[in-house]
Amino acid sequence: MAYKLSKWDLTQIYPGYDSPELQSAFDMIEEQVASFEGVRDKLKPDMPADQFVEVLKASEAMTRIGNKLYSFAGLSFTADTQDQKAQALQARAMQFLAEIENRTLFFGLWWKDLDEENSKRLMETAGDYRYYLEAMRNFKPHTLSEAEEKVVNLKNVTGVNALGNLYDSITNRYMFKMKVGGKEKEMTAAELFSYRYSTDPAVRAASYQSQFKIYAEDGPILGQIYQTILRDWHSENVNLRKFKNSIAPRNLNNDIPDEAVEALLSVARKNVGIFQRYFKMKAKHLGVKQMRRYDIYAPIAASKKTYEWDEAVTMVLDAFNNFSPKVAELAKRVFDQSRIDSEIRKGKRGGAFCWGFLPEETPYVLVNYQGTGREVATLAHELGHAIHAMLAEHHSVFTFHSSLPLAETASTFAEMVLIDKLLTEESDETVRRDILFKQMDDAYATIMRQSYFALFEKTAHEMVQKNASVDDLSNAYLENLKEQFGDALEVSDEFKWEWVGIPHIYQVPFYVYAYAFGQLLVLALYQQFKAEGESFKPKYLKILSAGGSEAPERILSEAGINIRDPKFWQGGFDVLEKLVSELEALPVAKPAKAKKPAAKKAVKKAKPAAKKVAKKTVTKKAPAKKVAGKKKK
Repeated sequence: MAYKLSKWDLTQIYPGYDSPELQSAFDMIEEQVASFEGVRDKLKPDMPADQFVEVLKASEAMTRIGNKLYSFAGLSFTADTQDQKAQALQARAMQFLAEIENRTLFFGLWWKDLDEENSKRLMETAGDYRYYLEAMRNFKPHTLSEAEEKVVNLKNVTGVNALGNLYDSITNRYMFKMKVGGKEKEMTAAELFSYRYSTDPAVRAASYQSQFKIYAEDGPILGQIYQTILRDWHSENVNLRKFKNSIAPRNLNNDIPDEAVEALLSVARKNVGIFQRYFKMKAKHLGVKQMRRYDIYAPIAASKKTYEWDEAVTMVLDAFNNFSPKVAELAKRVFDQSRIDSEIRKGKRGGAFCWGFLPEETPYVLVNYQGTGREVATLAHELGHAIHAMLAEHHSVFTFHSSLPLAETASTFAEMVLIDKLLTEESDETVRRDILFKQMDDAYATIMRQSYFALFEKTAHEMVQKNASVDDLSNAYLENLKEQFGDALEVSDEFKWEWVGIPHIYQVPFYVYAYAFGQLLVLALYQQFKAEGESFKPKYLKILSAGGSEAPERILSEAGINIRDPKFWQGGFDVLEKLVSELEALPVAKPAKAKKPAAKKAVKKAKPAAKKVAKKTVTKKAPAKKVAGKKKK
């Protein structure tokens, strides 16, 4: 079978925006909710267990239709963020589902308020719903009255959620201009970002400068959106729900102890020197005294190897098959059922994600594929997410999705399986060298970069409460970068606008530490795999098949992992330190170089752009004024 770049097929969910099936979904939920509202008076502390399970089943039936409806709207919007019909459907679905949530809110409030004895009695007979019920009760101290919860739900639709959609619509309409081969070319963000891996340092710089030119122009507006989102987050979660700080709501939503998250971020901060050492060593291989922030993903070898889409898909499926035929078979379902959108086009959301919406449904995957080795790894990453969801398809709609930190386990592990295959089969030493350096580049992007994003978020949430301006936040972000890199990298001032181009901090505050959590966890798991071989695989697949049916800490404790212990997180950094030492032992090869004429042309374009951005960062100011998927460059 030959695989071709394509759009996904959303007609498998609903035939279209105006289809009777879609309208019927709205009507069906309405009918089910009307019926569900009738159980309010039957909810008693001593209600029979079988009757309670029937209530749960009715709740799940409504959720299933709601997930399907919302996913069709959301996937349609991401496929073309400029499509007015998609925008309208998304707004309609969000408003409708918020109103439905309000009408069924009574059940969750009753459950959280139930006494311990009866809650334990009912959970014991709830089967796969047990952990869903247990996790819901964790929010008891932060739950408002029914009237207040209804107001919050309705407020979010036209408030913070609408701001998130506005941010997406603004940033996904951007087209960037940059000289390529002596000619100015207009391109999407995905196309622009691909030049950050160029062998030409001037081209790499121009790629960033082209992005920051646009983001600096809209920076005050995008910054105001962010400030408002943070104020909303604080007002609801800290002031009303009484969480102790801004990151605590995400930790509870992930069901990860605050202590474990603080251990992770603290250990990451202590180990920043490993990556600073790596970048100093990489500078020698690039033939420069000091790298610039523009050069962070510069290729070491001059290899320009690319992969056709068919070759990339086949390579990833073969790597999965070598690990487990079952894993490969699940991944193949994504292609066989046209659940992947791989082509580049205007208006399509950038980056990559996997979207699972029902346990028995093959997830949808979005990538923006241009043929580089990194994008092959991204494909493996997103298919890893899909495999994770499909392995958990025997759970309920409430329990098949894993928590965010564990959600990065299968995806990151899938990348490592692919890298192993590439290193085993690649005979070209320049390509092999490039793969090894890319491993550390990706480890930086996944662990240290994401950890420092989370640290910036903590700072930003505090600063906004003290009426910090957008420029204040930009300066704080620049200081964040300087702490990360020390004297290992030169960081230009225009990077102060990088933060307004990070969708996760707008859409899902404190999501980002999940990447670092997942990567460090996988480093530990992969060491077990290398040591145990075949006997490891059933244990690993068991972790994935648990989905979200158990607390992450319990799932991992069965694998002998203590996420509260800083020593566990340090173990991951010890693996990275060893890899840096191995790379330092390699002889310094001839640096990858581009043709001089191309470099000169790019420099002429890049320098004025840099000046223009720098000017905007100084002169343009703005006055000071939610939530649960990629790749994290």
